[in-house]
Amino acid sequence: MRHIYLPLFAIIMLVTSCGSERGSQENAETITQPSAPPQSQLGDAGTQQLMTVVSDYYALKDALVATNATQADAAATKLTESIETLRTQVNQDSAASASFGTLLDTIGLGTRQILEEKDETTEKKRVHFEKVSDAMYALLKQAELKNAGVYRQYCPMAFDDKGAYWLSNETEIRNPYFGKKMLECGEVTDSLK
Repeated sequence: MRHIYLPLFAIIMLVTSCGSERGSQENAETITQPSAPPQSQLGDAGTQQLMTVVSDYYALKDALVATNATQADAAATKLTESIETLRTQVNQDSAASASFGTLLDTIGLGTRQILEEKDETTEKKRVHFEKVSDAMYALLKQAELKNAGVYRQYCPMAFDDKGAYWLSNETEIRNPYFGKKMLECGEVTDSLK
């Protein structure tokens, strides 16, 4: 009986090790393959500035996740500046200017309202962040942003169960509307890969 188990064990080990080796090769290929740079209908310079706006938005989101009003104000200031730089870039293209102007206005207004709120708990800042997030998503969709790894996330419990969206550069949920209270409340609803 012992002789039957030994060949069976050897076959199982062979199959398992081959599968593991194949998985390692697939992971190595995934890691070593360079990803394509972000692209949009704004051209290279416009896309680069758009990615600066997205990065500044993430800093604001992260400050709200941390429930840090001082960091939120600093990030909102930086986002306001990068939005104005993007506006200058977009204004050079009259077709893009018309379609992006309203969204840039909404994001700019929302970030200024975040700065005007002197709430140290960040609760009132979060109300304005929702408007910024919705306009940011619409802007990225309008720009046809690709290869940027942007994830749209949603928390159904935000604002007394009204629900609210935000954007993230990762699939892991870090809720800016609740911070530490309910850090992982939410789900990914869309992505702009």
